[in-house]
Amino acid sequence: MNILGISAFYHDSAACLVRDGKIISAAQEERFTRKKHDSAFPKNAVEFCLKDSNITVKDLDYVAYYDKPFLTFERILETYLSYAPFGIKSFIKALPLWIKKKIWMKEVIKKELGYEGIIVFPEHHESHAASAFYPSPFQEAAFVTMDGVGEWTTASYGVGTGSNIDIMAEIKFPHSLGLLYSAFTYFTGFKVNSGEYKVMGLAPYGAPKYKDIILRELIDLKEDGSFKMNMDYFDYCAGLTMTNSKLNKLFDGPPRKPESKLTQREMDIARSVQEVTEEAVLRMARHIRKETGQKYLCMAGGVSLNCVANGKLLREGIFDDIWIQPAAGDAGAALGAALFAWHKYLGNERSADNKRDVQQGSYLGPKYDNGYIADYLKKNNIPYSELSDHELPERIADLIADEKVIGWFQGRMEFGPRALGGRSIIGDARSLKMQETMNLKIKFRESFRPFAPSVIRERVSDFFEIDGESPYMLLVAPVRKEICREMTEDEQNLFGLDKLHVKRSDIPAITHVDYSARIQTVDGEYNKRYYEMMKKFDEKYGCPVVINTSFNVRGEPIVCTPEDAYLCFMRTNMDYLIMENCLLDKRDQKALEKDSDWQKEFELD
Repeated sequence: MNILGISAFYHDSAACLVRDGKIISAAQEERFTRKKHDSAFPKNAVEFCLKDSNITVKDLDYVAYYDKPFLTFERILETYLSYAPFGIKSFIKALPLWIKKKIWMKEVIKKELGYEGIIVFPEHHESHAASAFYPSPFQEAAFVTMDGVGEWTTASYGVGTGSNIDIMAEIKFPHSLGLLYSAFTYFTGFKVNSGEYKVMGLAPYGAPKYKDIILRELIDLKEDGSFKMNMDYFDYCAGLTMTNSKLNKLFDGPPRKPESKLTQREMDIARSVQEVTEEAVLRMARHIRKETGQKYLCMAGGVSLNCVANGKLLREGIFDDIWIQPAAGDAGAALGAALFAWHKYLGNERSADNKRDVQQGSYLGPKYDNGYIADYLKKNNIPYSELSDHELPERIADLIADEKVIGWFQGRMEFGPRALGGRSIIGDARSLKMQETMNLKIKFRESFRPFAPSVIRERVSDFFEIDGESPYMLLVAPVRKEICREMTEDEQNLFGLDKLHVKRSDIPAITHVDYSARIQTVDGEYNKRYYEMMKKFDEKYGCPVVINTSFNVRGEPIVCTPEDAYLCFMRTNMDYLIMENCLLDKRDQKALEKDSDWQKEFELD
């Protein structure tokens, strides 16, 4: 039985194919259209899923859409009516798309796909809950979903048992932890639904100066993790911005203008909202453990991508273990909708061993073999050399040790926002200069942004304060004290971005200013080549850790095809590109024609 899951028309549209309960393929639309966070109907992602399984639309038994559009439209109408006449501009702007398209989702799906079968519509947070529990390793577990808003719900919790999920309690719009975080994303000058992780990365540079103000004036956070927000300070219900002028008075001025210089104020605001978010997540978790009695917790929804909060939750030991959906945002809800249809709607059994999940490393996207890649390179007269399977791990390990920056394009593309060794840029974590080099010359992004490490699974506790798996780069943990360096008194007195240039550990390129790192453990089961390369790097150079950042530049999605990878390689200061067994040396390449304006667009002051 083939079930197609779809999410669309808000942000991060995606498609997923589930066959007889097994996840076969999944991808975000942005990877094909090259429009970051593309919200359009995911026709390219659907086409990939069908082609990957060698089936057509006629072979689909069900299509599952990730929310109930009528409920969402009801919320929008009721919200605008309660704020009228304020917000009429925003209402007029939003209404035509709903009247013409979004509300008629059944017809849109039929028309876009040429599909005449049954369409299942789980609620938004049911899709998130399904994406969290069903792929998890647990036969029985609690789940929590937290995001901006889906229909009316902004957070929920419940219990999954076997093939069943039951939501026990919800928090409703406009009270939303996700929208609180997004409001401060906007206020600190970053893009909503895109820049939230920048706020998280900026937080360690600041002090929680405004935490008490947030808890006193903006959000009434109860002991059980429930909360109510003071909507006098927010405009997202009916306005065109997230916050209003009343908030400016609380936080010492207006929102930062995008791309303007970051000040200590933004760093302090980021730290403050991050700590409030962590506190809310911990209180929710304690309440859920108490109410459900479950040993394990599964998580999804955009707030579950806050890996700092996730790491604290794990270390608190409230649950014996947690599992987080790697595509925790709306993209993953396409997967959740398909699994919901298979298990809950159709009542099919599910088995789990409490050890391994069924997400398959989240390597669920397109792959390209050596033949395809070599044909592309030859056709375009692109110089390359070919490495044998035996030569490749050592050759790349040597290049990393020589402080070269390498585009790594192997196997299936990852599903979700993190590069996990399928479409990655890799480098030497021991290099002091590597963070700034990769941020400014490769990624063309803000210098404060931290890089994450990939580490061999069996060596993770030698370098980090964690003794378990983190295959999806969704947990932050402290770097072990034994490999850290104490700062001098002068270094301790540094403020803001001046903290960036201090060596903190033996792996400085991935050690954040608070001595933490966002970890990906690699065990070789789903990405054998990446594991073998890292193993060789450890054998020869005594370090099982490499930098792993997504294969893209600021403002663009992660690369999907060899063509995308080559363009990104040529438009940046990467030194080498390895695509399957084909190795490209930047020194051998001819400059791209008519491409001089591209880099200017991404260069930062």
